[in-house]
Amino acid sequence: MRAVVCTSFDGIDALACVDDAPAPPMVDGGVRLRVHAAGINFADTLMTRGEYQVRPPFPFSPGLEAAGEVLEVAPGVTRVKPGDRVMATLHYGGYASEAVTDAATVYPIPDNLDFVSAAAFPIVYGTSHVGLKDKLKLQPGEVLLVHGAAGGVGLTAVEIGKKLGATVIATAGGADKLKVAADYGADHLIDYRQEDIRARVKQITDGRGVDCVYDPVGGTAFDASLRCTVQGGRILVVGFASGTVPQIPANILLVKNLSVIGFYWGAHRVLDPDLIRRSFDELLGWMAAGGLRPHVSHVFDLADVKEGMNMLLSRKSTGKVVLTTGAVPGTVN
Repeated sequence: MRAVVCTSFDGIDALACVDDAPAPPMVDGGVRLRVHAAGINFADTLMTRGEYQVRPPFPFSPGLEAAGEVLEVAPGVTRVKPGDRVMATLHYGGYASEAVTDAATVYPIPDNLDFVSAAAFPIVYGTSHVGLKDKLKLQPGEVLLVHGAAGGVGLTAVEIGKKLGATVIATAGGADKLKVAADYGADHLIDYRQEDIRARVKQITDGRGVDCVYDPVGGTAFDASLRCTVQGGRILVVGFASGTVPQIPANILLVKNLSVIGFYWGAHRVLDPDLIRRSFDELLGWMAAGGLRPHVSHVFDLADVKEGMNMLLSRKSTGKVVLTTGAVPGTVN
């Protein structure tokens, strides 16, 4: 089969696209997919360096989410059947023309969603939905500050925050990225390259501050969040796209009664699979009703995986970057 393979923990340079990789074996309770498209995530780049929670044996294919058609199901699996259009999350292996994953992590693709958009759906929408609704417990009428608001998880946080009834303040670097956030419903925009986040938040909220913060960025954005959140506010730590992991001064947490919540969505597939299933049920219902708009800014062939990953790492993309395994049904190639 065609696949991207990683042969050492030397980062993106260790990746190669081959045409003769062996197909993965079926597992108990598993589903085999013919993969048409796979989403690129920051975690995939960490995996190529051996810095992710999962360290697969060599050679392996990265890829934590994929979309395609069911080729085969293990005995006893009734959740899906051969021929179904599905999206799935995986521990790894999505950057290949075939992938095997547990049936519990496979979901039907709504009729109004193509394979490329479906490959961009599971992780970013899953992260933002559970993060905002179940971890932050965002309420209608609250003010939500979203950092990295034009990126994969950030843009979905803007979209879902609005659906949950919040006023959304979006931060991003540059007018083009802020326009994307505005197109997805952001009420107020802050260009962190030109503006002071804390000062602008205070201005926007008439000195009050925000109730909640959704932070996939870390670094100075997190530092600003500590200082522009209301008494009793909540901050959700999703990632560190800035490359800087913040050190939290506990005195500020104490004085302002703040809650800082760490959130790794992938762990909940094991820790609380019922929560993930309920989340996807609601998300896919919204999607089928036309209430969500997955945003893919760049699409690359498997052979161009390095270019795709560098597009993400350089923060030149908006929304998601997606790989395709070949001609994708229902799209123009």
